[in-house]
Amino acid sequence: MTAGEFPEGPQLDAQINRRRRRGAYLRISFLASLIVAILALLTLLFNIVNSAFGLVALESEVAPAALVEALGLDTTSSALVDLSKDDLVAVLRTNVNNNVGRRLERDQRFYDDRLVFETQTKWDELCGRAVDRPAGCSTGARGRDDVYALVIEQIVQPKVRETWLLFDSIFHRAGIEERAAALYPSADLVFRSWLSVDFVTSPQSPQAEVAGVRTAILGSLWIVGVTILFSFPVGVGAAVYLEEYARDTRLNRLVQTNINNLAGVPSIIYGMLGLAIFVRVLEAFTSGAAFGGVEGSVTANGRTVVSAGLTLGLLILPIIIINAQEAIRAVPQSLRSAGMALGASQWQTIRAHVLPNAIPGILTGAILAVARALGETAPLVVVGASTFITADPTGPFSKFTALPIQIFQWTSRPQDEFRNIAAAAIIVLLVLLLMLNATAIVLRNRYARRV
Repeated sequence: MTAGEFPEGPQLDAQINRRRRRGAYLRISFLASLIVAILALLTLLFNIVNSAFGLVALESEVAPAALVEALGLDTTSSALVDLSKDDLVAVLRTNVNNNVGRRLERDQRFYDDRLVFETQTKWDELCGRAVDRPAGCSTGARGRDDVYALVIEQIVQPKVRETWLLFDSIFHRAGIEERAAALYPSADLVFRSWLSVDFVTSPQSPQAEVAGVRTAILGSLWIVGVTILFSFPVGVGAAVYLEEYARDTRLNRLVQTNINNLAGVPSIIYGMLGLAIFVRVLEAFTSGAAFGGVEGSVTANGRTVVSAGLTLGLLILPIIIINAQEAIRAVPQSLRSAGMALGASQWQTIRAHVLPNAIPGILTGAILAVARALGETAPLVVVGASTFITADPTGPFSKFTALPIQIFQWTSRPQDEFRNIAAAAIIVLLVLLLMLNATAIVLRNRYARRV
């Protein structure tokens, strides 16, 4: 066959067979890549679920039945979990010393109309009579569930002697029961789900048996809210300017190059920037002192929710800008020309035609950006997230922690039970991320149908 001629006969058949084999090899390679990715995800999920459930050898310092019996109640018909708030407060008053009781009452009163451990004179001296009490002196009364949690934590004090994974708990239960009976004769062997309603609704605690992620969940939601409020309008506005208004000049090309580069900067660099700017330079604003949110006797501290939200907002800002630019660029130029031809101004054309058509793509980018912000740890550590805090954030100027910080802190503990609750917290984080993504997807699809 000379140059320029097409293959015929056996040569054509051989060439077709080679192409088919090459295509088959590539198809098998792509399928193998997909299988490896699925296996990696399944392995990750298996390890998380395997650690979040399983048998536990649980031993209490004080038997709950003994506390019920001390109140003069029948242990066969009453259990600690069924006691009223008044009975639980009576259990606390009987079994904790006054110093501990006063500290708990200063954190949050047991009743609105009376004091249990503290005297009124001492309460007024420490917490004042004003509505705006110093931090740590709450005016709201504890609920019945909060008092029950205190009884468990302060008196019953359940201790985990040993934990077993879900796989071992199912397939090697007999051996586990023999080991528990030999090593922990006074402990109860129970199957425990570390992921539970109490785990989600309880605050942090130094004891893994009663620790929860409520404070971390609220902190993550506050941070993500501030992040979206800052980064989304700024990012979309910057993208509209760069695509619709900016001319092709050297300065604008330099700005575009820097935006593309900032999307790949390590997240800890943004944490250092947030520490320098939001926590220190703008401390009066991020602590709330400039708005009267900090009393004169309290030192202002910029390590707040708003500082963390603004820092993560800077982190995801390049991602939002780039994705918004791509979405705006995908809108056909004919729509712009038609709007201008009908007498609409440039902004009217952008508002009525360009942005509605670009919104689905913009929200897709926002989904990816929020997913990254929700899982970030390094910037929050640098900005000053608390690794242990029991007070729920109540506003943008509150101290905070977040789910990734809490997971990091628990996985660094040597006790096995902290790794179990870390796995449960990972599941909570994944569910929270899926819920946020689902909300954004619903909004995106709604805008897409309108267009």
